[in-house]
Amino acid sequence: MTQAGGSGQAPPRVLTVAGSDSGGGAGVQADLKTMLAHGVHGMSVIAAVTAQNSVGVQGAWELPVEAVLAQLDSVLGDIGVDALKTGMLSSPALVEAVADRLARERAPLVVDPVGVSKHGDPLLQDDAVEVLRRRLVPLATVVTPNLPEVAQLTGVVVEDERDLRRGADAVLALGPRWVLVKGGHLAGDAVDLLTDGDVEVVLRAPRLPNRHTHGTGCSLASAVASRLALGDDVPAAVRAAKDWLTGAIAGGFALGSGIGPVDHAWQWRGGRG
Repeated sequence: MTQAGGSGQAPPRVLTVAGSDSGGGAGVQADLKTMLAHGVHGMSVIAAVTAQNSVGVQGAWELPVEAVLAQLDSVLGDIGVDALKTGMLSSPALVEAVADRLARERAPLVVDPVGVSKHGDPLLQDDAVEVLRRRLVPLATVVTPNLPEVAQLTGVVVEDERDLRRGADAVLALGPRWVLVKGGHLAGDAVDLLTDGDVEVVLRAPRLPNRHTHGTGCSLASAVASRLALGDDVPAAVRAAKDWLTGAIAGGFALGSGIGPVDHAWQWRGGRG
């Protein structure tokens, strides 16, 4: 879309609906950095504000539903989107409202069902899980749970690589088109499983000796959304996102006294790590 008065062509548009991370490693901040790294125009709807740093989440405040919907309507009503991504949506009312609004959109939707922070802090209210399961997950083009989130959504506990498909099938039963089960909590290689019930893609990467991995889930989901906006099909988008994230993890750096973030700018710094 060419804007009046300018000579540039606007890049694909990707919108994140998520919480703010004051430390800059995860949440909306990680989403926007990821989108920039993929050459798309990132936009944001702030659903919550967190006081967060490298050692944990010290506080979280959800925005009023009307404030979140106003942001959504502002962006969607004027600029539009080529892909969407949701992250931290902590309360039943907020999940319900966002799901109602996004159900009208035709752009691909990546749902990151954020339940717990990297440091183990709960980010999803117990009574919001059922609404997430019933209202938002079925809208997803791709849903990207890690293993604790698979258990939270379905009750299925994945203990080894052989269980990944069982966990994926349980999530697929909730209604998304594709599920990407992230196996980062398992020992050994970092193995993820992508499936729509028929096609199955195993994505394997070496486990890197770097503890600075804050923001991996947010960044991966945003990378998938960015690649979908650029025109990739789902398997190609996930493969590209996984490869990009592996480089970002390799470049993860110390920040503060706890777990530092992945390096969203690793490609601009000259390669992996």
